[in-house]
Amino acid sequence: MLDVRRLRLLREFAVHGTVAAAAEALCLSGPAVSQQLAALEREAGVSLLEKHGRTLRLTPGGRLLVEHAEVILGGLAAAEAELDVLRGGGRGPVRVAAFPSAARVLLPAVWRLLAGAVDLHLAEHEPEPAIEALRRRETDLAVVHAFSLLPRDLPPGCDQHHLQDDPVLVALPPQLAERLGLAADEPVDLARLATEDWLLSGPGTSCHELTRRACGAAGFVPRPAALASDYSVLTALVAAGAGVTLVPRMALPAAPGAIRLHPLSRPVRRTVYALTPTGTSEQPQVRRVLSALRTVAQEQAQG
Repeated sequence: MLDVRRLRLLREFAVHGTVAAAAEALCLSGPAVSQQLAALEREAGVSLLEKHGRTLRLTPGGRLLVEHAEVILGGLAAAEAELDVLRGGGRGPVRVAAFPSAARVLLPAVWRLLAGAVDLHLAEHEPEPAIEALRRRETDLAVVHAFSLLPRDLPPGCDQHHLQDDPVLVALPPQLAERLGLAADEPVDLARLATEDWLLSGPGTSCHELTRRACGAAGFVPRPAALASDYSVLTALVAAGAGVTLVPRMALPAAPGAIRLHPLSRPVRRTVYALTPTGTSEQPQVRRVLSALRTVAQEQAQG
């Protein structure tokens, strides 16, 4: 029979990539982890790790066992969560990682709702680092997003909880909107903006790639006039007449300045959702945070 503690070690190796990193994450010595993984190989009756240059990597049998380990460990986490409910537990801290606009718009209201009930700890992370922190068990809940033109796979060992669909808008200088004859809230075909200067998020970000894909679908490559990671910078530049930009509604600054916002004729949305390790969403304190996030996200979407 396979030992659950050894399965957990194998999963940690898969997440961290080396025996040393897995050992450090679990506060164990490298030789102890190696011995336990060797014992798991004997239990499984197949090779789980193989040498690749100077490192180790999972074999096909190892990858298969990690997939099953995710299910088994998720089931154990769910059982522990239900037992925690019976014991009347759930007053421990909850660590939340959230992308910047969610951290600014959603989390303050969540904090107010849960004051005195849950000990919240927040770290601001873009989706990729937030997911990595969740996989490494450095956070308990990650608030992330995925664009309809740029879908994101559900990470293994995670449960997904939908919060809201955030529409992507095009921000224009008022004089440009008037020159194009756009009525208030009239949908815009991006092809009409092909010759304009574009204000883009930094290369390597999902928002940057979103703009390139949306413009590509409209038949042109955007000409960048500015690159910035902060939407308040991009919208301020729009107000100054420097160009146009795409912005999710949640990412708009509280005072965006003199700009015109229009929906797209080919709608693009940013789905905002929370991720939790499989089986942990029924832990009382995590369930409270998820419930508060849903409430706040729905109110924000309707507002």
